[in-house]
Amino acid sequence: MIDKLEMFLALAQAKHFGRAAEIVGVTQPTLSAGIRQLEEHLGVMLVLRGSRFQGLTPEGSRALEWARQIVGDTRTMREELRSVGRKAEGLSGNLRIAAIPTALTAVSQLTTSFTAANPNMHVTIHSTSSSDILQMLDDLQIDAGVTYLDNEPLGRVVSVPMYEERYVLITRNDHALAERAQIDWAELGNVSLCLLTPVMQNRRIIAGHMAEAGVNVNPMIESDSIIVLSSHVLHGGLATILPYRAAEIFINDGPLTAIPIVNPDAHHSVGLIAPHREPYTPVLTALLSHARVFVDQ
Repeated sequence: MIDKLEMFLALAQAKHFGRAAEIVGVTQPTLSAGIRQLEEHLGVMLVLRGSRFQGLTPEGSRALEWARQIVGDTRTMREELRSVGRKAEGLSGNLRIAAIPTALTAVSQLTTSFTAANPNMHVTIHSTSSSDILQMLDDLQIDAGVTYLDNEPLGRVVSVPMYEERYVLITRNDHALAERAQIDWAELGNVSLCLLTPVMQNRRIIAGHMAEAGVNVNPMIESDSIIVLSSHVLHGGLATILPYRAAEIFINDGPLTAIPIVNPDAHHSVGLIAPHREPYTPVLTALLSHARVFVDQ
């Protein structure tokens, strides 16, 4: 029955029978048959069908919550049981983390510490928005995320604060503002900016602080990549606003400089989140422990 629930989760995620079949590694007829068998077993229709997937029934939406819990608990049990026989070898397996773009430097520090203690682990890191991280956790696509903790609802997760994000204006060393010791949010209306796209929570945070200072947000360039933003600062004469921790890798002994943004001296908490499901797998338990000692290293 667990395999049928896995198929159901894949279909709810992909919203397409063919793509869902690819996710679980079966043929489309096999997936369709599996979903029908699950419906017969539960005695309700889960999926609205026509010539293609048309969504979940009300019963299907409720069943999706149970499926996530059951499949998640089953995976946790498997990991726990596998770990019993390999304690002498240490942790091994796969760990999937998704992080907001501005936290990728912090994630690399966390995973470097984690893999040093667990060299048999394989880690995959995705860069995406805060809302996508929560959805990926719900869909069991990732094991943990690194995101903002204090700005938008997180739902039912366990969280470990890692650091406080503070903001700086990044410019070339020859920019007209480069020699400033600090700059007010209210002054940024006259600066040619490139910023993250509005889908990113970092952009919404920055827009909020600028709005409070009476400044309209009208960047010349938008991107979901910090590399793209930094390149436009370096080659296009623009400036960008980033958390200092995210910008640090670009400004150490290089052609870029960071100017603290004040009035207010804004800061927001970033940390590790994971599904609130106990007991945690040994891998997740170890990752949470590494996150707790990460704080403001």
